[in-house]
Amino acid sequence: MKNWNVRKAIVTREEMPEHHRLAQTLSWPHLVAMGVGAIIGVGILVLIGSGAARAGPAMILSFAIAGLICACAALAYAEMATMYPASGSAYTYSYVVYGELIAWIVGWSLILEYSLVVSTVAVGWSGYAAGFLDRNGLGLPLALVAGPELGGIINVPAIAIIVLVAGLLIYGMRESATVNALLVLLKLVALLLFVVVALPLFNGANFEPFMPNGFGKHWGIGPDGKPLEVGVMAAAAVMFFAFYGFDAIATTAEETKNPDRDLAIGIVGSMLICVIVYMAVAAAAIGAVAYTRFAPSQEPIAFILAEINQVWVAKFIGLAAVVAIPTVILAFLYGQSRIFFVMARDGLLPASLARVSKRGTPVRITLFTATVVSVIAGLFPIDEIAALANAGTLLAFIAVCAAMLTMRRREPNAPRKFTTPWPWVVGLFGIVGCIYLFLSLPQKTQIYFLIWNVIGLVIYVIYGGPRAERARALQNG
Repeated sequence: MKNWNVRKAIVTREEMPEHHRLAQTLSWPHLVAMGVGAIIGVGILVLIGSGAARAGPAMILSFAIAGLICACAALAYAEMATMYPASGSAYTYSYVVYGELIAWIVGWSLILEYSLVVSTVAVGWSGYAAGFLDRNGLGLPLALVAGPELGGIINVPAIAIIVLVAGLLIYGMRESATVNALLVLLKLVALLLFVVVALPLFNGANFEPFMPNGFGKHWGIGPDGKPLEVGVMAAAAVMFFAFYGFDAIATTAEETKNPDRDLAIGIVGSMLICVIVYMAVAAAAIGAVAYTRFAPSQEPIAFILAEINQVWVAKFIGLAAVVAIPTVILAFLYGQSRIFFVMARDGLLPASLARVSKRGTPVRITLFTATVVSVIAGLFPIDEIAALANAGTLLAFIAVCAAMLTMRRREPNAPRKFTTPWPWVVGLFGIVGCIYLFLSLPQKTQIYFLIWNVIGLVIYVIYGGPRAERARALQNG
């Protein structure tokens, strides 16, 4: 660990070996669509009920708090991404500002986040797809739609959608981004349709009492009569899952035609769109049906539409979910493959994975990433452990906000293509808010996250650190 504080120097595209250069094919509309595609997924269809169970009508406030904290992180990401337009996102910024060990911890946490998100969404999509096929007389046997712990053998649909998305990413990033943009448009149309049919039935009395479980996290009783951590902040910690995803945009830096402009537009623009959409959907849901009625439901949006006799809209949204939710898989599988790629390029992972094809895509690392998440999605049920993804993301957000503030002190006059307004207010609020959300996570999640990082440190000491030192020695000749 003698090189734990070695800081990374950003290498320009022209200085990189040809086999390390990613193809520059993306512009800001692709990045906004990728951000919205990553952020809006299964979460909004399910977390409306989970948030209502914890905070009641004040889940709108929970959405706002989680969104505000993410917005602060998004501004910090935008400044760092345009200051250092290199792939790797929070991992790269941590390496440049703090050194190798902190970068490894952040990268290790991002691997956890992206792996669990891709696997969780793939399993969730499999459930939607299997149900859709079953309702249309094309049902698959349980053995092929669930892992061993749930009575099946292997979750074939979950593996199939990961393989399909991975194939699209290998074919080309521009083609993947175009397909993603079309599917994102379908998702937005579906959610807009829900708001349009629910708003005419708006009843202000459904918002009283507004904050039945108070503000801070504490133990209470859920809608099912079982103990549950409730309060506005408990709901915000859960709803945080529905907001992150914009950080995947930062991993596109080396594949963006005009990163100085497009990265900031993509990161901040996608966050603004999603905050507006989420709060509109939450307000329409509570206004149409009392939260105590839809909170226990596993499919709250579908439940609300059934209650207001809009069955055809429920079917359309269900179809849109099956068709469009893979955009989340695309964005996070893309992000994870780029994190792996840059860590391999830096020597912390096998260097053989850091090669691109003739089309400028990292085929080897994409196949490796798809294999890892396919095993998780195909064999394991992702339940409480999925909250680990939140913990990993919160650490990455803290690191980026801290890196932005550190660079403001270390290099105050360095050129910045995007400048965060009120940086010390935004940065400190982002850090404190993320710490508060982390403390609001279930205690079991916090323990699992600590164990994951202890394992990561052992791997760094035994493997990653020595390999990175040898890689630097070779580069320096």
